[in-house]
Amino acid sequence: MATTSFAVHPKQPIPSQGKRCKYVGQSVRALPIRILTVGKKRSPGVQLIVDDYLEKLRHYCCVDDVRIKSNPKNARDVIAQIEHEGISVMSVIRSDDWVVILDERGLDVCSEQMASLIGDAGNMGASNLVFCIGGPYGHGRQLQERANLSIKLSSLVFNHEIALVVLVEQLYRAWTILKGQNYHH
Repeated sequence: MATTSFAVHPKQPIPSQGKRCKYVGQSVRALPIRILTVGKKRSPGVQLIVDDYLEKLRHYCCVDDVRIKSNPKNARDVIAQIEHEGISVMSVIRSDDWVVILDERGLDVCSEQMASLIGDAGNMGASNLVFCIGGPYGHGRQLQERANLSIKLSSLVFNHEIALVVLVEQLYRAWTILKGQNYHH
C-alpha cells in the first residue's frame, strides 16, 4: 500500500483514508516542536490539560508552547488585526522551521498521517516543527504563504483553546504511533 509523503509537495491534497504511518517502528528524528497560539489568557482547565499532554510529549521530543497576544496593536479593522497577528507569529518563525498552520480550510489528516507528518519533517532537515493556531479571524497572508502545510483538525470549527487541546493530544497520539505503543487503538 502506498504511503502519503508530506515532503515532496506539502501543499497538495492528502488522501485522508486508508493510510498507515510509514515510520512505525523506525527511528525518527525527534524535531523540537513549537506550538504558536494567538489568543488571550487560557482558562485554568484548558491549561491543565495542555500541560498534561506537553509533559507526556516531552518523553519523545522537546516541545514549547508559545502564546502570542491577540490583536497586538488593538486594531479596529479585522484585516489589520489579522495582519498584525501574522507579523507577530512570523517574528518567531525561523527560515529553517517546518511550519504547519491549522485552518478550517486545510487538509484533512488522520492520526496516522499526523505521525507521518512528524516523521517526514524530521527527515527533511528542518530545525523545528512549528504548529500555528491563528487568532479569531485566522492567519495572515504572509503566514499562509510561508506555511509548508495547512491542515484542519476536524470538519467542525473549534475555538482556539479546544483546537490547542486537540492538537497536543494528536501530537502525543502521533508519537505513540511512531513508537508502536498501545495508546492508539
